[in-house]
Amino acid sequence: MAESLGTWKRSHMNGSLREANIGEQVTLMGWVQRKRNLGGLIFADLRDKEGICQIVFDTDVSEEAFNKAEGLRGEFVIAVQGEVRRRESINENIPTGIIEVFASELKILSESEVPPIHINDDDKAGERLRLQYRYLDLRKPKMQKNLIFRSKLNKAVRDYLDRNSFVDVETPVLNKPTPEGARDYLVPSRVNPNKFFALPQSPQIFKQLLMVSGLDRYYQITKCFRDEDLRADRQPEFTQIDIEMSFVNENDVMTINEGLIQHLFKEMLDVDVKLPIDRMTYREAMDRFGSDKPDLRFGFEIKNLSEVLKESGFKVFSGAIESGGSVRAINVNGYGESFSRKGISKLEKFCKDYGAKGLAWIKLENGEVNSPIAKFLTEEEISGIISTMDAKDGDIIFIVADTDKVVFDSLGALRCECARKLEILDNSEFKFLWVTEFPLFEYDEDEDRYVAMHHPFTSPMDEDIDKLNTDPGNCRAKAYDLVLNGIELGGGSIRIHQSELQAKMFELLGFSEEEANMKFGFLIEAFKYGTPPHGGVAFGFDRLCMLMLGLDNIREVIAFPKTQNASCLMTDAPGYADAKQLEELRIDLVVEEEKTEE
Repeated sequence: MAESLGTWKRSHMNGSLREANIGEQVTLMGWVQRKRNLGGLIFADLRDKEGICQIVFDTDVSEEAFNKAEGLRGEFVIAVQGEVRRRESINENIPTGIIEVFASELKILSESEVPPIHINDDDKAGERLRLQYRYLDLRKPKMQKNLIFRSKLNKAVRDYLDRNSFVDVETPVLNKPTPEGARDYLVPSRVNPNKFFALPQSPQIFKQLLMVSGLDRYYQITKCFRDEDLRADRQPEFTQIDIEMSFVNENDVMTINEGLIQHLFKEMLDVDVKLPIDRMTYREAMDRFGSDKPDLRFGFEIKNLSEVLKESGFKVFSGAIESGGSVRAINVNGYGESFSRKGISKLEKFCKDYGAKGLAWIKLENGEVNSPIAKFLTEEEISGIISTMDAKDGDIIFIVADTDKVVFDSLGALRCECARKLEILDNSEFKFLWVTEFPLFEYDEDEDRYVAMHHPFTSPMDEDIDKLNTDPGNCRAKAYDLVLNGIELGGGSIRIHQSELQAKMFELLGFSEEEANMKFGFLIEAFKYGTPPHGGVAFGFDRLCMLMLGLDNIREVIAFPKTQNASCLMTDAPGYADAKQLEELRIDLVVEEEKTEE
């Protein structure tokens, strides 16, 4: 029978008692981690978010408390009163290991059935079970530490931005649906039949309007929503550190945010981030790493072999170059012996997932060249490859010949895959990089039009504005991404603040004047009344937590995350709406007929 707390008040958290508390009378509360009955003594480990304290039930102290304690099981919620004493056998593995509490009174506040998962950090429960019983999973010390870290990181962000004159402003959650980017989550309006709100993918337009409003420096730690396919570092609802500033250029925005990053890593991890953070153009990042978010913790950089092989008799190489593509390679230097024929075959299949037709390789071992393509190449070509790749004995060179996109995609992914397989990645090492000067547009073959690489409000580089009419595909943007260990931590840009330039941008993106006004008329109207140059950035708060803690999945730093198919195993969301709700919203459902096998 569960008891009431009555007048009892907790005096200490379980993990806070130390040698200095010996002799004190204390009141502790929490969950029973485990119980050991040694006959005349019962030991119970009492757990809360601060740690564990050993409770001793002794018939010499209280026979009533001892008798109650005999019925305790794991995850019972209890309260105890008693005296802090020195342990006879000290446990150096926990902060409270020098003391224990001899209980004079015990209250059983809540009983527990046997949990479907064990409440300890080395529990081997599968992810589905962990998410189904998330409230139990969150009792684990490591999960509580993650959420406490997240809470403190949130405060550290606010402290820095507050000191730098940023104002925290909440922006609307119910917005107009947008035509660009990822899919919106739509919310039907009951009072406006047949119309829909959209949950924000970003507060982008509102933070620009706040700059028009003269707020000068805005920030918000806010929820955003995107109906897109999920990965380890994505969720349908996620938290974003959103920042916007007036009267700034790219360097101003990057500099203030470098200070934020430096502050967070020093405050939370005592890690010194060296400033300024290195910067690299998009073009250089693609040429050297095949990615606009390169991982700089290791080498294996991409080199262009096209000049060496443009006249090769090996048509796989020369043909790719003649078709406007290229031949490029990485040197996994020093690890040649780590790649067997079977392992290389797996890497070839890996590259084919990125569009590559094949993967050529050259291994240098014992002063000789070992390669299945050596017979198709001249000695001069092999020598040129080795020289360009700066290869030596013990190295292995991987080569891809195709269109530039396929070459960059496959080799960029391959260098990271090699690093993973070689287990040379250190999650405690933090390599930051600003990637700048992104293309303003990318061409969508399916829609046969240009789409914005970031969003329609990104400003082109001043020197590229003339290209908007003649060569939009080669326009660079005043855009910048902050990359950490091969993951995009955040991105931003200087925004368009002139009505005429914004109208031109909409035109190039295929919007008629009528469509632009229908979707963004309020923003276009606002720009007529004096708009300061402005720009900003947004960081993925969940990703930042994940990377700072050295984790591989953002679900480990989110209290109640979704699965990869955007569902909640604990609440069984999303769910069905009942007929009355649908009728009020004037929504008819299209029910798909089940296919029957003939």
